[in-house]
Amino acid sequence: MNKIHSNGQFILLGLILFTSILLTKAQVTPVPGVVVDYVPASTNTFIGSPSICRLPDGTLVASHDYFGPASNEHVQATTAVFQSNDKGKSWTKISEIHGQFWSNLFVHQGLLYLMGTWKHHGNLIIRRSADGGKTWTDPTTSKSGLLREGEYHTAPMPMLIHNNRIWRAIENAKSESKMWGLRYSAMVISAPLDADLLDGSSWTTTNFLSHNPAYLEGRFGGWIEGNAVLTPDGKLVDYLRVASSEKGRELAAIVNISDDGLHASFDTATGFIDFVGGAKKFSIRYDPTSKLYWTICNGSSSALKKMDAGAVRNILVIKSSSDLKNWKIHKVLLSHPDLLKHGFQYVDWQFDGKDIIYLSRTAWDDDQGGADNYHNANYLTFHRIAHFRRLKHRSTPND
Repeated sequence: MNKIHSNGQFILLGLILFTSILLTKAQVTPVPGVVVDYVPASTNTFIGSPSICRLPDGTLVASHDYFGPASNEHVQATTAVFQSNDKGKSWTKISEIHGQFWSNLFVHQGLLYLMGTWKHHGNLIIRRSADGGKTWTDPTTSKSGLLREGEYHTAPMPMLIHNNRIWRAIENAKSESKMWGLRYSAMVISAPLDADLLDGSSWTTTNFLSHNPAYLEGRFGGWIEGNAVLTPDGKLVDYLRVASSEKGRELAAIVNISDDGLHASFDTATGFIDFVGGAKKFSIRYDPTSKLYWTICNGSSSALKKMDAGAVRNILVIKSSSDLKNWKIHKVLLSHPDLLKHGFQYVDWQFDGKDIIYLSRTAWDDDQGGADNYHNANYLTFHRIAHFRRLKHRSTPND
């Protein structure tokens, strides 16, 4: 009888545990958007650097890298590539690249490219794919995609076509200081449109502007993840995320780039502007139809008055500007009341006809305890903003 009783208790405990697991799973709030990839926090590997683009045949291609203590980001980083043939409703992994980090996808002259670094603070490299992202060139030499040797930093940032050249902002990370923010110098790289983009000699770089501790009355923490943007009067600028120790305020920096692409300069009197979301990565693109610049970035929160602005990522908004200085927030796209383990960040996006499509590095709940924290995301999610131009007549007080 004791044995039967013990077996009964064991079965009962098993049923209770099984029921508890089911209830826990049932209580998890589904992650917003379409899941492209998922990596549980228990792996000590996290999802980084979302990038998305549309191929000429309409296929969507997405990518992200892996970071964290169990990743190989500091040795030979890994990037995964996915495709969708149904406008983002479902995704399939098509390749994995070893030796690619902080990278953006883009299409040039009908071919797919991926530009970033070899590893965390590695060489600046570019790869090309002739089959939609299934196979890639190997940047082993200066003629096959090794653009610059050294220590570089970037993120999936936009490419700009201007003056018969293709432009991109990057940061030089080689510095006596190894501290985040302090080591990064703003610069831009460009190449002729008809050049071989895999050939390092095709690319021209500006000088780089180092961190200056005197900026912002000593509150300047650094600038990174710049956007190559053309101003309304036709001037090229590098529009950067700014780190500052000032609570309750977010800024962006506008670095001037000469027409020949050789010289970068900064005016401290006019170069810093107030920019909601400016303490986190954002991308800017110009829409000739609406005649507005658009961006998707993190929104404002009362937490900004108490916390480091770079750590508040639980609200995502879309906003626009006609002059790159005055921005209007149109809509809160995603939000969660908790900011410690929830985040929508490093958004990469593209115009897609009347819509905007975007990818988010999303920290969200799962049935294993959720994300490691707001920064160390466990999901890559796809989203679509239908008829985005209609939003220009709408505003939200989230500013």
